[in-house]
Amino acid sequence: MPLYDFRCPDGTHFEAAFAMAEVPDSAPCPQCRQAARRQMSSARLSIGNSAEFKLIDATKRSAHEPQLVSGRSGASKKATRYTGNPLHQKLPRP
Repeated sequence: MPLYDFRCPDGTHFEAAFAMAEVPDSAPCPQCRQAARRQMSSARLSIGNSAEFKLIDATKRSAHEPQLVSGRSGASKKATRYTGNPLHQKLPRP
C-alpha cells in the first residue's frame, strides 16, 4: 500500500498507508485528533531489487519476531530401533 502525507491545522505532519482506491481526503491527526488534509508529495521510487527488499523485510521482521532454532545444525540422528530382535536388523530398510 502506498504512503500518503497528511498535515493537520496545527502543523503536524504524518504519513498513513491506504489502498489507492480507498485513500481519503483527510485523516485524523494522531496527536490532536483533528481532521488533517492530504498533501501532495513526491512518489517514493526505489532502485532496489527484489533480493534487497527481501533482506530488508527479513531484517525488520527479525527485530520483532526472531527466528527460533529447534536443534543443533549438522547433528546426525541415529535410526530409531523398532524392535530388539537381531534378525530384523538384516532386513532391507525403506
